[in-house]
Amino acid sequence: MNREIRSWLTDMDGVLVHEGHALPGAAEFIGALRAAERPFLILTNNSIFTPRDLRARLAAAGLDVPESSIWTSALATAQFLADQVPGGSAYAIGEAGLTTALYEAGYTLTESAPDYVVLGETRTYSFEAITKAVRLIAGGARFICTNPDVTGPSAEGDLPATGAVAAMITAATGRQPYFVGKPNPMMFRSALNRIDAHSESTAMIGDRMDTDIVAGIEAGLQTFLVLTGSTKPHEVDRFPFRPSHVVDSIADLVSRV
Repeated sequence: MNREIRSWLTDMDGVLVHEGHALPGAAEFIGALRAAERPFLILTNNSIFTPRDLRARLAAAGLDVPESSIWTSALATAQFLADQVPGGSAYAIGEAGLTTALYEAGYTLTESAPDYVVLGETRTYSFEAITKAVRLIAGGARFICTNPDVTGPSAEGDLPATGAVAAMITAATGRQPYFVGKPNPMMFRSALNRIDAHSESTAMIGDRMDTDIVAGIEAGLQTFLVLTGSTKPHEVDRFPFRPSHVVDSIADLVSRV
């Protein structure tokens, strides 16, 4: 598959940065996109941070990315809810990335009979908040999650993340959530709409076969797997689907912009 690529979507961790440091070719790739005025978005399932926060973190790694070029699972979730129930209400468990996105989408944050319980990622999940979510869902609130990731990274090792806490709430309520973030192609479609791009002329760069690549395929995008993150070369053939291309790193794609 060698369709002309006019716009780009790319994952962040494992593609552009690793543990706060830019990966080889990342700065050159972002620079090439901006110089060529190619529409692009950086996609992340991380719902903790706002685009402004992430811009600052990327800048600290030497990557100059505008806020408008960052699309998080929190933003995609807020957009989804605004389309479903405009001006609705939600009980949100998460950090500023989620609550700010919901507020800016016109949502009221409340514990009193909300339309939705929205679960995102936080480093301080509380038993009280989870109990409140269980009771609201049992009372009729619809259950939405920003992403299905069951663990998140920390300096000390993996932490329970959104998917793991969602499983606990599901066990208590019998209600399955709807996950908006990767690998749901919904996140990719909202990203394409944001930059006014078409799937036929857009590529997705990712380091995970089970999220970035499969979602890109299902959204009809050309896909590039980089080997600087989660998926290793010998693991590619274990999946029943394949990326359009496999490259060593994003440095190999600078000339494709």
